[in-house]
Order: sequence, then structure tokens, then C-alpha cells
Amino acid sequence: MFSTLAPILLQATWETIYMVAVSLSIATLFGLPLGVLLATSGRGELFEALWFQRVFGPLVNATRSVPFIILAVAIIPFTRFVVGTSIGTSAAIVPLTVAAIPFIARIIEGAMREVDGGLIEAAQAMGARPVQVVTKVLLPEALPGIIHGLT
Repeated sequence: MFSTLAPILLQATWETIYMVAVSLSIATLFGLPLGVLLATSGRGELFEALWFQRVFGPLVNATRSVPFIILAVAIIPFTRFVVGTSIGTSAAIVPLTVAAIPFIARIIEGAMREVDGGLIEAAQAMGARPVQVVTKVLLPEALPGIIHGLT
């Protein structure tokens, strides 16, 4: 019996690894900048943009609270537009990615907000531009929290 199931299980395992790897990569590509902007666009932050917080904060929260199966069904037209079909391994990547983006963004935002404000002030006092503060101070200091949140 195992000899008949082994090829099916092996194929399903590789398809799962493919879906997770691709959706995680794409979600990180979009979730990282979204999380950085959510963490740095609040009142008194590096890139103060309250409109961004007011628009994307609730959007991220709403997307995180939608059950995955409802999200997958709701974005079937978008999945068909992107992939050309709404069934199959490649089609499953679209809703997985859309569902993962807000989670990754919140993990990154939370990890960045845990960085000591004194480090940011020190970097600014040494003349670092806001982009340098993010890339040279915030992200490296938040990296352990980001890795912990993603695993």
C-alpha cells in the first residue's frame, strides 16, 4: 500500500514546499516595506505620514482577521487574472501570498517598534538620514525579533 502512496505523497510534499517557498518570498518582498513604513510613519516617527497609518493600518488589520478560506474564495477573480486559473498549485500561491503579507508586515512592525529609541536618537545625532537609520540601525537591531516572529 505504501508503494502506491509514496509517489503521491512525494509529489504533494514538493508542491507544498514550492507553494510555501514562493508565497513566503513574494509576501516578504511586499511585507517588508509595508512593515517598515507602518513602523516608521506614526506620529513623531522617522517618516511621519499619518495618512499612511490611517489607510494601511486598518487594511492590514482587516486582512489579518479574514479567515483564509473566505479570502481565497473572495480573490478568485484576482487569482485568475494573475495566474490564468483558480485551481492548482500555482493558483494557491496567490491567496497564500495575500494572506501572508499583512502578517509579515505586522511581525516586522512589531520587531522594529521594540528597538530602543535611544539607538535611533544616537544615529540621528551622528547625522544619519532616515533611510540610514532604518537600514543601518532599525532593521539590524530588529532582525532577531523578525526571525523569531517568522519561525
